[in-house]
Amino acid sequence: MLSRIKSYGLIGLSGYAVTVEIDVSGGMPAYETVGLPDAAVRESKERVRAAIKNSGFTYPIGRITVNLAPADTRKEGSFYDLPIAIGLLTATGQIDQQRADEYMFLGELALDGTVRSIPGVLPMVIGAYKDGITKAFLPEDNAAEASYVEGVKIAAAHDLKGVVDAIMGREQPNIYAPQHWNTENITYAQDFMDIRGQQGAKRAAEIAVAGGHNLLLVGTPGSGKTMLARSIPSILPELTFEEALEITKIHSVTGAMKGKNGIVSERPFRAPHHTASSASLIGGGTRAMPGEISLAHYGVLFLDEFPEFRKDTLEALRQPIEDGFVTITRASARSTYPAQFMLVAAMNPCPCGNYGSRITPCRCTAQQIQRYRNRISGPMLDRIDIHVEMGEVGYNDIAGRSCGEPSSAIRARVNAARAIQTRRYAGMGILFNAQLTNRMMNQYCVLTSDAESLMKKAFAALKLSARAYTRLLKVSRTIADLAGSEQIKAEHIAEAIQYRSLESKYWGEIR
Repeated sequence: MLSRIKSYGLIGLSGYAVTVEIDVSGGMPAYETVGLPDAAVRESKERVRAAIKNSGFTYPIGRITVNLAPADTRKEGSFYDLPIAIGLLTATGQIDQQRADEYMFLGELALDGTVRSIPGVLPMVIGAYKDGITKAFLPEDNAAEASYVEGVKIAAAHDLKGVVDAIMGREQPNIYAPQHWNTENITYAQDFMDIRGQQGAKRAAEIAVAGGHNLLLVGTPGSGKTMLARSIPSILPELTFEEALEITKIHSVTGAMKGKNGIVSERPFRAPHHTASSASLIGGGTRAMPGEISLAHYGVLFLDEFPEFRKDTLEALRQPIEDGFVTITRASARSTYPAQFMLVAAMNPCPCGNYGSRITPCRCTAQQIQRYRNRISGPMLDRIDIHVEMGEVGYNDIAGRSCGEPSSAIRARVNAARAIQTRRYAGMGILFNAQLTNRMMNQYCVLTSDAESLMKKAFAALKLSARAYTRLLKVSRTIADLAGSEQIKAEHIAEAIQYRSLESKYWGEIR
């Protein structure tokens, strides 16, 4: 007998339809899986056999052929345990084929028939909905994230017996209630009001967030670099539902949504250790999985101890920073993942950390300082729009009882500036100033005559590259937006120049 069961597979962030075809015929007992299965799919026969027997059903004896169509696409993972089991029971008449046709099935089976969670459910359900599928049996632990896809009824599968009983009408399927987007209860671990002093750095962070610019923090140990960086998510604009859905798709593919309730509701903050490899940061592995830069999509990628990262790892960031996406190619897979992140990097001014300190003398030689700073290349520095120096915090700042400005007030200004950019760039495919193309800059970055004169002087004095010039102009555009000015004035250029002067101070003499 032959059965066909609807299921889904995953390539990158895209789901594609997989038909599980099962033929049970007479002859010597045998079990063959075809359709380019990986090891996890081939091993499913033992999980499926044990799950069917331990759930009280009859496992067929004979020649069993399982075909996963399309046969020319590699199938990976344990997604297909449940659909294979349902297909075997359908092929042997224990489930009615017409009833099984109503659903799409995904899930891994335990030996006792329990349905276990799997990664990548959200993009697969989105793909199923686009293909006209309106009902799906999914593992209980994955039902919450899939329930945000309107138009698909999600039946939570606890075990194989419960799924069969629901298909056959012996009991009602456990339909998971549709979830709705809600950001009212979001709280942040860090707030700008807790940061004492460092007004210049806080202003720079506000500008960086308002325009989506990358930020470099340079300062002595204990100056508050890490605290400031970890507070940045609290002033980022709230996620839209579309952004949250895209972020959740990426996290779902990596399996990070297991055990979590539904959807990512906060902008990501990723802080990989400086020993991270290029593959873990950019993405890779045999299955071309997303890396930290994609997990930070629409959020913050924080690289503490910036010069301590391997040089090849830092250089690999250059193209994704420019493009906003990364394409990972492997022998068996090729996937493209979005990577529109805000890079926040922090570093000491020298190996011992005390160069320029008013309290502790620096014990590094000139050669050591030069070698340390040279770990960051000129092209990498060019891609960081704002450079800020953070000095030691004074006693009066630390001991004072008055709190700084709360994140909510800063976020209100950021939202106002982002709203200006949204209206300005409506229909152009960009979200904020950092994404401006050269052609758009000619139209939207209009300078007054005083501003033009100041920019010309800065270009010569700071020895700016063409890329650094455009980034200086984009930062000026953001400063003007925060001030509510349509034109870029001299004071906006002057403030933006401050955030490029650190490159001349720290790297000018060695470039």
